Amino acid sequence: MKPQVGGVFGGIRRLVARTSLVLALCPFALTVHTVAALADTTPPVVTGARVAGDEDRTRFVLDMDTQVTPVISGLANPYRLILDLPEVTFSIPQDVGESGRGLISDWRFGLFALGKSRIVMDLTGPVSVDKSFFLPAVDDQPARLVMDLVRSSPQDFAAFVETSRSVPSADSEKTASKSDRLTAPKNGDKPLIVLDPGHGGIDTGATSAAGTHEKAIVLEFASLLKEKLDATGLYDVHMTREDDTFIPLGRRVEIGHELAADLFISIHADSVRQGRKLVRGSTVYTLSDKASDQLSAEIAETENMSDVIAGVDLETGPGEVTDILLDLARRETRSFSVYFARTLVNELKSAVRLINNPHRSAGFRVLKAHDVPSVLVELGYLSNEHDEKLLISDEWRERMAGAITEAVHGFFRPRLARQQEAASQ
Repeated sequence: MKPQVGGVFGGIRRLVARTSLVLALCPFALTVHTVAALADTTPPVVTGARVAGDEDRTRFVLDMDTQVTPVISGLANPYRLILDLPEVTFSIPQDVGESGRGLISDWRFGLFALGKSRIVMDLTGPVSVDKSFFLPAVDDQPARLVMDLVRSSPQDFAAFVETSRSVPSADSEKTASKSDRLTAPKNGDKPLIVLDPGHGGIDTGATSAAGTHEKAIVLEFASLLKEKLDATGLYDVHMTREDDTFIPLGRRVEIGHELAADLFISIHADSVRQGRKLVRGSTVYTLSDKASDQLSAEIAETENMSDVIAGVDLETGPGEVTDILLDLARRETRSFSVYFARTLVNELKSAVRLINNPHRSAGFRVLKAHDVPSVLVELGYLSNEHDEKLLISDEWRERMAGAITEAVHGFFRPRLARQQEAASQ
């Protein structure tokens, strides 16, 4: 029996044709798959928000393009209501929540943690959530998340806080896994520096009259400073945040401790309520039990409110440890903090404008690590229009970052010299 040559070649041709068709359809298939994947990862969008009602019953409404299920909890002292959502895009004016109504005095929103957004409402008093529901889109009306609040008693609100905060939130697990990574050993014998851009996410920090947000200014500057320090090859540099994410104050302190940092620099650009036109220039703050002056007390009070603004339960934070050895360590750490602050002020004098008496002190929570020399640097004050122009100037930021880098060199020079001497022997 002769081989069926024609049948074999016919089968090959059919196979080639099918393969060609599949290959031709591949780009389309990949495109469809990519679009579908992007659709799955695109966060829901909040397109509108409003508050209606009075002191007896208040309704909060979010217009959205996709249904979401909020996790609602409460916090007292002061009275706050927390709405935790999956990560969403807030396509609404930043100041939309500055004036509330009825039982809601004001509210704010933003990214709170990886994959999680948060809305924090400041309340005029204790409330209860009468009902919460989601309305699907109808005709030209968007989908809506609706929550109705009614007046309550302090006792009932306290019970609601207790039950609503008893279940660990999803972001706690994410924070814990990140903490494990932070225990990695240092890079050889290089001094380890933690840069701490203040605020982030739901906590915008200060806002200038022109709408400049402190959280953006300090993140950009900290990234520039990290680049300069990394370029020297002398230090191992970490940042408490590298994007627009909220980090609680206690967690910022923990990061420095877990990394066994040799220096912690918290970076800010605040506003002041009084003397807006007069208070300007860079300032270096260290920790003290009593503020060195009224301005320092005001700035510390503002910075210490960061967790309250973001709806963090302050009672879950680590308590003060009263141990004589820790107290001695804390005293030594404060001495090193003051030494670096003075070194930094000396470098800044020839580079940028400083406030009068540029080294000041107050009870900043973010500086309370007992084992890490820590300072808080106010780059300038967004409440002053002249400072704001400098804060957004590339030239000024280069000078400022260069001066801080030189101060870091001065602080670690004895240690680096010892290491070089030991290496040469």
